[in-house]
Amino acid sequence: MKPRSLMFTLYGEYIKHYGGEVWVGSLIQLMGKFGVSESSVRGAIFRMVQKNLLQVRKIGNKSYYSVTELGRRRIEDGVKRVYTTQSQAWDGMWRILTYSFPEEKRELRNIIRKELNWTGFGVISNSTWVSPNPLEEQVLEMIDTYKIHDHTFLMSAGSIVSHDNESIIKKGWDLEKISSEYDGFIENLTPKFEELREKALNNLLTDDECFIERTKLVHEYRKFLFQDPGFPRDLLPNNWSGSKARDLFWQTHQLISIPAVRCFEQLFESPPDIDVEKNRNRAINPFREITVPF
Repeated sequence: MKPRSLMFTLYGEYIKHYGGEVWVGSLIQLMGKFGVSESSVRGAIFRMVQKNLLQVRKIGNKSYYSVTELGRRRIEDGVKRVYTTQSQAWDGMWRILTYSFPEEKRELRNIIRKELNWTGFGVISNSTWVSPNPLEEQVLEMIDTYKIHDHTFLMSAGSIVSHDNESIIKKGWDLEKISSEYDGFIENLTPKFEELREKALNNLLTDDECFIERTKLVHEYRKFLFQDPGFPRDLLPNNWSGSKARDLFWQTHQLISIPAVRCFEQLFESPPDIDVEKNRNRAINPFREITVPF
């Protein structure tokens, strides 16, 4: 696992529930369980600080790191999409974003493309992105964050006259490919789930093993956020593999969550000047934290 991506997983899965600020020594120990060296951890932290994703606070001779507002938004968006259940009903509206950047802002244009892809938008023509989900608030927050009001237009429409909904979906997303990726996820995870369940029944699971397996599970599942737009179910094909993958993800996650959180708590250290409210229940079962998504 790449250090930066692993760090996002750790913040979203655990650290956010314990005040959101962690001693760098704890990060080194936590990431060391995945074979990430101390130098790699420090290098990833340095790059994330440079990109305004992490911020540091010094207390004595110790450094404590928390996510910036930009980092928090990325983590919260990811957590919402991982742990919410898709609604059945589509409200019938398409959200449409168009943009036009001058050539000297090409790098910013590429960043916005990645943000839109991450949020679940699909591109249907040059500089035109759409989504059937009510993401207006998130998109406006993105526009404010990057200060791109002069380069973007956000609209909503009940229909797109030149194309029906099925054609729009085919233009913007490759659902067959995404479904195939989900099938591979299910194929790989099913024997691991059976193995973990057998160990749990025989009281053979260790806290360390559960922490590693839960973190790897979420890390792998998060990759679908870059592919799956998270459509309302009435826009998805019948027997959508994403629903089966989600059920298996949930079962595996809950099987190993309690010992995984115990392992995390043993290594986690927060700043001494903060009375951290340890929200173990949400760390153990984040599925209860968020209700209906769209």
